[in-house]
Amino acid sequence: MLGFESILLYILLGCFVGIAAGLLGIGGGGIIVPSLTVIFLMQGMEQENIMHMALGTSMATIVITSVSSFRAHNKKGGVLWNVFKMMAPGIIIGTFLATFLASILSSFYLAVFFSIFMAYVSIQMFLNKKPKPSRKLASSKTQFSAGTIIGAISAMVSIGGGSLTVPYLLWQNVELKKAIGTSAAIGFPIAVSGTLGYIINGWSNTDLTHYTLGFVSLPAFFFIAICSYLTAPIGVKLAHTLPVGIVKKIFALLLISLSLKMLFSFI
Repeated sequence: MLGFESILLYILLGCFVGIAAGLLGIGGGGIIVPSLTVIFLMQGMEQENIMHMALGTSMATIVITSVSSFRAHNKKGGVLWNVFKMMAPGIIIGTFLATFLASILSSFYLAVFFSIFMAYVSIQMFLNKKPKPSRKLASSKTQFSAGTIIGAISAMVSIGGGSLTVPYLLWQNVELKKAIGTSAAIGFPIAVSGTLGYIINGWSNTDLTHYTLGFVSLPAFFFIAICSYLTAPIGVKLAHTLPVGIVKKIFALLLISLSLKMLFSFI
């Protein structure tokens, strides 16, 4: 049941996600999914659906945050819409189809996949590794294929795709700011397609008395989305005062810790 304690946890989680997003320019899936898993366990939710609910709810929050993000980048001319148009169809197809795979996997295997991917992201963040640019923009077929793969992985771990899209675009000699802006725009079709997929695949799990719509927890979505949207500007301001390089390393360790805690809860 939804109580004051749960609402407070959602609000705190949303505030933390918003500040982290503004400070480090990252999506919140790496924080939201393992955190929601722990919260849902505390609420007594069936373990069988916990990872699916965490992934679906996280994906729903990205719909809100991605709109705010890509609009801000677009105002500064930071979105390569020609690249977006080539990647978007693959993104939508890959994301949507991957939710069907996620729905038939157990929470344990989803947790394992999520933890492995977060370990990869954390190591990249800790070492601050960047791909060496080696070529010009790829063909439309390649962009479509890359979009399909990025969308599929994003759906399985509930991220906006930034940790995959930005390096992919940098590899094609795209300027960093435009790579980030284009990635932010791509996060929107990922989020919409992924959310619809998790709602459809989890439709039998819908229970309006417990405020669930498919594999989306409506209270968690509402409070996390609103609070992260409102607190993101705080993170942006902190980015100009804090040593972001050190903060990234600390955050990378936090991501690994959260993922491991989530994984051990299923063992």
